[in-house]
Amino acid sequence: MARHKTIPDEAVLDTILETLRETGPAGLTFARAAKACGLSPATLVQRYGDREALLEATLLRAWDRLDEETEAADRETPPTPAGAVALLMRLMPAASAEEAATDGLLLLREDVRNPVLRSRGAVWGHRIAAALGRRLSVEVEEGKRLGWQMASVWQGAHIWWAFTRERPAEEAIRGALEAWMERALDGGSGTAS
Repeated sequence: MARHKTIPDEAVLDTILETLRETGPAGLTFARAAKACGLSPATLVQRYGDREALLEATLLRAWDRLDEETEAADRETPPTPAGAVALLMRLMPAASAEEAATDGLLLLREDVRNPVLRSRGAVWGHRIAAALGRRLSVEVEEGKRLGWQMASVWQGAHIWWAFTRERPAEEAIRGALEAWMERALDGGSGTAS
């Protein structure tokens, strides 16, 4: 008879994700993961197999959480260009800008290297571009184009803020998004109001 899990996978992986953010992917071991989540290393091996599978499961859980946050932001922000900016700012609040620009890039490297995680990231990219596009244009194809551009500006603004730090993160990233939006939507046809 199979034993019931005392701690659900989601809770285990959420705890391990916090440890992963502290140690980076190279520093994740079964011993560290076990200490963080309160399960034995043997239990983690039994659940996930090997270290790479544990890392993948943890990062897939991070994608699950980002999907949930994205869906909530999409539902709760206005269907306007200003809503597009609000959606992105909600997904990467200024309080987490430092962590996302440093330790987050280590995790992103793993997402790009692993085909399963890379595929998950691509799906999310299409989702966020579509959510932005609905706020930027009434024309579907134009919305997709603008959505991808805005997502790219958002990520680029965050990276350049991490290097320059000339203004607070919120101000720099929001300013870059609003400046891009003003140019991209200025005089364009089919834009949402």
